[in-house]
Amino acid sequence: MKLDVNALGTFYRMAQEGAGLAAGRLTQMTGVDTQVGVTKLNFMRGTEIRHDFDDGTENVGVRVELSGGIDGHSILVFDRGSAETIIEALLGDSDAGLGDELSQSAATELGQIMNNGFVDGWADVLETAIDVSTPEFQSGTTAADFFGDLEEAPSDDDLALVFQSHIEAVGAETGFRHYLFPEHESMAVLLERLRSNEGIEYDKLEGFDRMAEQGAEEVAKTATTLTGIDTTVEIRRLNFVSLEAIPQEVANEPLVGVAFEFDGTPSGYLLFLFDEQSAREIVDAMVPMETDDESDEFTEMDRSAIKELGNIMASGFLDGWANVLDTTIDHSTPEFIHDIGAAAVDPVVIQLGESQDYAFVFDTTVVADGQAFDCDVYAIPDESDLERALNDLDVSRIDETPTTAEFADLEGT
Repeated sequence: MKLDVNALGTFYRMAQEGAGLAAGRLTQMTGVDTQVGVTKLNFMRGTEIRHDFDDGTENVGVRVELSGGIDGHSILVFDRGSAETIIEALLGDSDAGLGDELSQSAATELGQIMNNGFVDGWADVLETAIDVSTPEFQSGTTAADFFGDLEEAPSDDDLALVFQSHIEAVGAETGFRHYLFPEHESMAVLLERLRSNEGIEYDKLEGFDRMAEQGAEEVAKTATTLTGIDTTVEIRRLNFVSLEAIPQEVANEPLVGVAFEFDGTPSGYLLFLFDEQSAREIVDAMVPMETDDESDEFTEMDRSAIKELGNIMASGFLDGWANVLDTTIDHSTPEFIHDIGAAAVDPVVIQLGESQDYAFVFDTTVVADGQAFDCDVYAIPDESDLERALNDLDVSRIDETPTTAEFADLEGT
């Protein structure tokens, strides 16, 4: 199976169109104003999907099977509280829940109509007909409760293309997650029809995802070595998104971080972003001395410590890519960032936007157990460089080429 940016761009538009129609139908049914959150194509393994359900929240959902223009399953998942809020609006009953047959029937009807909205949007973009089965009501607390019996859902080791959309009610803490698991052969046929060039072998992308996994683990090890804070990789995903969606993924709070531009095969941008408390923890760990400066600003010494950490993490991350690809990837000196949310990534989006509309984003979160250390890592390669790199990738080298960061005196920090 091969894919290219044109085909994935079509899938992305398909996901956006479907999410918009589904949100509109929810508003028509309930009178609740809705908005579509981030829509993305995730290349995910089973372990990453299970993470969406790790908080133990009780969820309900509606699942349908698709055939015709695309084969697979479409599943709408919402936490029980959100579902009950919508059912109350739908039935006009403030005491409505999901414990009786009427409420479950209403939830199933709601899910069916919203699933149909997604499907109609996809059919419009693909200019084809898609058949939908009768809906199946589901409930549970784990991913297995919703996807466990689906052949097309990814296993722990397999990388699957999953469509994800988030719809939320305006002014209310109510949201929905939507998953499309396309059947592999059906997706291959669509990709063949939509491709505009030779494309990339799917196993090459899967291999590059494993490279990113190694890079993420290297980042965590480097952070632990330099700070003494025991860190692990909590979330790691490969997303295909529109450039305009990237800032929406960033937390709307003051962030501190380091940005790099890297050049080679591939080229692109690499960002390490921390919340302010985590940045303070890093400074305290790397510069263990008292200071008379009690302001909220980061001193030159503070900035130097954060840039030093970022520089070594970037080297470990990118050197691993270069070793496997048997190429050279150079990165710039670190640029310190202290800004609010989306403003931290806007310059990168503007630069990439001069030559492309979409991006593969390696999105990783590194955390520490029992201590403030939340680091979001965004690796965003140039799409044309990434395609060349993937076509040249020898996947057998991935597990044979270890990555080890070098802890030496740094210049430019």
